[in-house]
Amino acid sequence: MALRFLYLIFVRLLQWLVLLSRSDSSKTVEILVLRHQVSVLRRQVARPGPSWADRAVISALARLLSTARRRHLFVTPATLLRWHADLVKRRWTYKRRRPGRPPTRPSVRALILRMAGENPLWGYRRITGELAGLGYKVGAPARCGAS
Repeated sequence: MALRFLYLIFVRLLQWLVLLSRSDSSKTVEILVLRHQVSVLRRQVARPGPSWADRAVISALARLLSTARRRHLFVTPATLLRWHADLVKRRWTYKRRRPGRPPTRPSVRALILRMAGENPLWGYRRITGELAGLGYKVGAPARCGAS
């Protein structure tokens, strides 16, 4: 992906160098033609789907535009911020952890239920203490009889 992006930057730089050598009148005509094409496409296409490379170029060039010109883009400032947030989200991904205590293993859960069944007078604190003596650390939420 990085190689493709570097290639896109290189091609754009070459296009700009060629553009510098052209006359002002040909540039003006090309701009008018491109603006007309954009206006025609805006009437036909409901929702464009730019690639990530297109998004990068649009984001970088949008900063160079004035506020008045930026209003004519097919993306809003909120869209640019969302693209940036998506990029950051993909880059900085961590293993998702569920909130709260980790679930009790099925073997420990079966042991708790067996101890509760064999000793009906024991409460969950006594069972937790017995399990701690056996080397299992179980918190208070793992009550006996819970399914």
